[in-house]
Amino acid sequence: MKTGSLLVRDARLSDRDAIVAFNCSLALETEDKQLDRSVVGRGVERALATEDRLRYWVAERDGQLIGQSAISREWSDWRCGWIWWLQSVYVTQEARGLGVFRALHTHIRDTARQTSEVIGLRLYVEQDNHRAQKTYDALGMTPGGYLVFEDLWPDRYGRSD
Repeated sequence: MKTGSLLVRDARLSDRDAIVAFNCSLALETEDKQLDRSVVGRGVERALATEDRLRYWVAERDGQLIGQSAISREWSDWRCGWIWWLQSVYVTQEARGLGVFRALHTHIRDTARQTSEVIGLRLYVEQDNHRAQKTYDALGMTPGGYLVFEDLWPDRYGRSD
């Protein structure tokens, strides 16, 4: 998809370093977390090699990557279809407010709508990230009524087994 000079496309292995940098910036900006770049790098490489687990799209302008989003898939037995979870949403600071995420969202939504077993999109957002929430609302997304609970095991981060 091309919007003016903005191009949205599937990510490639050659985008790895930019995606790693974007993910690390995202974690720092939204959660004040410093990620281990080597772990993120391995995770991005695996995702780019196996789109059935995670699929990235990037936005570029004049050959420069300025944004990204990814989807992971959740099977809904209640609805007999796939829900695509938007994740790793990031737009560079200088490109914010210029419609980059709107273009990414539109492209991903259009792709999902053309895939018969996909029944919708979801995402989670930090509760204090009001700017992002306003953006998602403007795109027609609504709160899903769920809270996210987790039980993460940091000692397993980055393992390949």
